[in-house]
Amino acid sequence: MLLTGKIALVTGAARGIGRVTALALAEAGADVAVADVLPDVEETAERIRNSGRRGAAAVFDVADADRVRDGVARLRAALGDFDVLVSGAAIVTNIAPLTKMSAQNWQRELAVNLTGAFNMIQSVIGPMIERGWGRIIVISSGAARGGLHHQAAYAASKAGLIGLVQTVTLEHARHGIACNAILPGLIETELVRMMPAEIRAASTASTPARRLGRMEEVASLIAFLASDNAGFINGAEIDIDGGMRLNTGSLGSRKEVRDRPEGS
Repeated sequence: MLLTGKIALVTGAARGIGRVTALALAEAGADVAVADVLPDVEETAERIRNSGRRGAAAVFDVADADRVRDGVARLRAALGDFDVLVSGAAIVTNIAPLTKMSAQNWQRELAVNLTGAFNMIQSVIGPMIERGWGRIIVISSGAARGGLHHQAAYAASKAGLIGLVQTVTLEHARHGIACNAILPGLIETELVRMMPAEIRAASTASTPARRLGRMEEVASLIAFLASDNAGFINGAEIDIDGGMRLNTGSLGSRKEVRDRPEGS
């Protein structure tokens, strides 16, 4: 299998893309640790163990460096040093015009979405450097390039992830570490399924593929990037959006889709 013998850590794995990704990595042969701020992440670990792979879970806030350090230490004690990190923990519910977005909400979203990824990378990269092998996949968003109406903090945090990924590559590609960002478009997660039907329809109409993305498609891309086969893909921004980025109209300026959350 693609990831036999590898140990992976996935954040944001209580639901959505994170959970599906964790299960896909286990199916590809990896032992998988999962983390989330939601206790439901324990269910993901149980499903991993039921699949025949080793699994462990920890509940912590990726924005808190001390809790990250303690949580990762517990997971490392359970499974061993991590070969693969998938940084997917994010919040998408801070929706307000720039003029009305509170400083507290702005800071919280950047703390989770951007600083959280920094905390996670810093917590696992040391052993990767020592072994001369590692894979880091960060879930950004199409909003990193085009912005998102009423979600300045989300778009800014996702754009910041690209700079983080590129810097990790510049500093650590020589150590056998491949670090890449994926940029999902609108993916059919639990949150997206709760959106009004007319907003989903407008987004689908703006996507050349004329459909929403599936979480399994994102997970399959991540599993490939986590493998030996992807070692020369480094510092990349990989779109998985059904061609939405090619649409010349700005989704961010359209009233009917202005409050849509991204898939990641």
